Formats: sequence, C-alpha cells, structure tokens
Amino acid sequence: MKCPGQDTRYWKPGDIFSVQCPNCGRGVEFFKDESTRRCKGCGFKVINSQMDFGCAAHCKFAEQCLGDLSPELLAKRDDLLKDRVAIEMKRYFKQDFKRIGHATRVARYAEKIVKDEEGDPAIVLSAAYLHDIGIKDAEEKDQGAAPDYQYRCGPPVAREILKKLDASRDLIDEVCDIIDHHHHPRSEETVNFKIVHDADLIVKLEEEQEERPMAREALAKRIEESLLTQSGRELAKAVLLDSRK
Repeated sequence: MKCPGQDTRYWKPGDIFSVQCPNCGRGVEFFKDESTRRCKGCGFKVINSQMDFGCAAHCKFAEQCLGDLSPELLAKRDDLLKDRVAIEMKRYFKQDFKRIGHATRVARYAEKIVKDEEGDPAIVLSAAYLHDIGIKDAEEKDQGAAPDYQYRCGPPVAREILKKLDASRDLIDEVCDIIDHHHHPRSEETVNFKIVHDADLIVKLEEEQEERPMAREALAKRIEESLLTQSGRELAKAVLLDSRK
C-alpha cells in the first residue's frame, strides 16, 4: 500500500505547482513530493521550498519514502519535529505556564548554541523541550520535584511522546539519556548533552538572578566553571553579564 500523501490519486490541483528559479527566473514545475528539480533553462538545482514533510518528520520509513534529502530539506524536517515536540510538551503541562515557559526558554538558548557547536538540532531541541517532563509525574506521586525522582519519571514520558511522533529509535534513546541526567554531566559527554545542559543552566541562572542577584564577579566565575561549551559561555555572558552593564 502506498502512503496516501505520496499517492497521486489523493492529490488536489494545488499539489502540482511552479516556483521561480532563483538563478535565472524561469518557472520550474514541481510535484509536491519532489525535493529538488533541475531548472530546464540554466540547470540550477532548485529546492522545493513548499515541501510538506508531515508524517515524514523523523518517521522510521522517511528514507525509503523520500530518498536522500538535501541539507536544506533535512533542516526543514528537523524544524518540523521540533515544533511537534513543543506542541506535545505544552499539551502535557496544560496550564502549567511556569514549566512551559522554562522549557521554551531552554529550547531557545539551545537552538542558538547548537548552531556553533555542531550538535544534532533534532536531538538537542527535543531534549530541551522535554528535559523537565518528569516533574509532573514526580509531583503527582507525592515526591515533589526532587531531581532524582524527576529523572526516573522523565524518560518514560518523553519516550511515549517521541514514539507518538514516530521519531527514530536512536533519537529517542539519546534524548531519554540526556533527560535522565541532564543536571549531572558524566566524565565524558556528547556535544548534544552539553548543549542542553548549558541552555538549561543559563535559564536557571537567569531565574536565580531575578530572585537572589549574585555579584557580577561570582556570576562570571560560575559561568566559566559550570558551563560545558564555549558557545554556551559566550551566550551566558551576553545574557547575564552584558545586559547588566
């Protein structure tokens, strides 16, 4: 059985369209499931900017369905997974706007750091949005938000969310591993872990500064000693120190 999204029997008139070649301006006709086409006028490889990945965002059959994707389209697919994880996180926390706000800020900083640290955006941003997902279960089971209990509750919840989104097994396993100990770096860590750790710590330092401001020198020392990536340190200084000049 062919995926309905790729079966032309289910297509609508707008699923075949033309885009302008960015090199020569000639129209290039696309079917909605084509990732790239060569311009007949100049031979330029045109990216299908309107391509909708839908269920192909980290679907385990995406490679067979869509074939090899360009870096531009892979980035778009990662963005789609990130957005879907963010929606699931908000649904899970419901009216807990404090938790939603915290996770969103961590993801925002992680997105900035990952660009310079060459991590995997799909893993980093999924873990950033879900890093505290165990808090709700910890509180409901009368264990409060104690970190050790939160770590045990978080990975199973995150795993169910990511399975629902058809994320790959490798992505799910790494995201859950990050969540399982995101406050406690091991002697050797992946760059993905380091990025999530640093983004979370920057937000925590922001929250601490709002409640109990730390002297500038002490804050600078903590940034230098506690963050794990150079990009994280630079971002923390910009957010926490430069803004206080």
